[in-house]
Amino acid sequence: MQYRTLGNAGIEVSLIGLGTMTWGEQNTEAEAFEQLDYALEQGVNLIDAAEMYPVPPRAETQGRTETYIGRWLQARGCRDRMVLATKVAGPADIPWLRGGPQLVRDQMERALNDSLQRLQTDYVDLYQVHWPSRSTNFFGQLGYRHQSEEAATGIAEMAAVLEDFVRRGRVRAIGISNETPWGLMQWLRASEQGTAPRVASIQNPYNLLNRSFEAGLAEMAIRERVGLLAYSPLAFGTLTGKYLGSVRPAGARLTRFERFSRYSNPQGIAATEEYAALARAHGLTPAQMALAFINHQPFVTSNLVGATSVGQLAENIASVDLTLDHAVLAGIEEIHARFTYPCP
Repeated sequence: MQYRTLGNAGIEVSLIGLGTMTWGEQNTEAEAFEQLDYALEQGVNLIDAAEMYPVPPRAETQGRTETYIGRWLQARGCRDRMVLATKVAGPADIPWLRGGPQLVRDQMERALNDSLQRLQTDYVDLYQVHWPSRSTNFFGQLGYRHQSEEAATGIAEMAAVLEDFVRRGRVRAIGISNETPWGLMQWLRASEQGTAPRVASIQNPYNLLNRSFEAGLAEMAIRERVGLLAYSPLAFGTLTGKYLGSVRPAGARLTRFERFSRYSNPQGIAATEEYAALARAHGLTPAQMALAFINHQPFVTSNLVGATSVGQLAENIASVDLTLDHAVLAGIEEIHARFTYPCP
């Protein structure tokens, strides 16, 4: 396994991180334990969760993912070997979570307390704001339309709460997720003004079908040392090629949940066909090529892979040992030039 430093926090994290949002919905507790055991054996030390997981969010399952992780940490006695990341939800129509989540002090306090209880720990290594309080272009929106922000919690206000969490030893580092260049700039400004710890990471989608991170955030990630925790690196499994030809494998995410349609438009399917053909022409699996491309990027701190089986997880983790040659990289760029943002 390779390791990279998490921002300026002095925390070393594995280049492959373990995403967990299927645990409690598509995966049982026993399956989650199996994945965690295998990941630990392979040198993975970063586990990424969220208070609202598993996904799709439901009142009946909310919090199960963190509960599974907490039970595993207690059973294995390995808390000190793991970098534990979780997230506080922003405003959304999920009334079962704190009566409708808001990023204000009392709710953020409650969210962290509940996460710590489920995770069976007295601190988290990385606490992330899951998405902005304000209305902006995230979750697949390329264009920006300005809206009233009267109800939005200001970044400085959120940052002050997180500063308090760090000062009290309940959080080691803070991160943001689904953010824009302007948002990252404001978080950095709060740190410079002394009202917040310096943000250590940004967790946004990044994959061969959605390279929008490169346009405005990649330079900031490098220059400001706020590395990317890349989520959806396989585009909901689309980039494995398993859905090509309108195939819907039993139990797969896109088979079970129609809501995950972000990477299934005609442009995305056409691009996936070409990426899969490129990989196979060079003796690679589509999944490993897609993941190795992300591992190669200098602005990436960790590539958050998710899986519903240990077999999938093994293939994903093995991408860390793969270096793409010039011909493969050139082929990727040629396809990208024709399908630049097929699935924002």
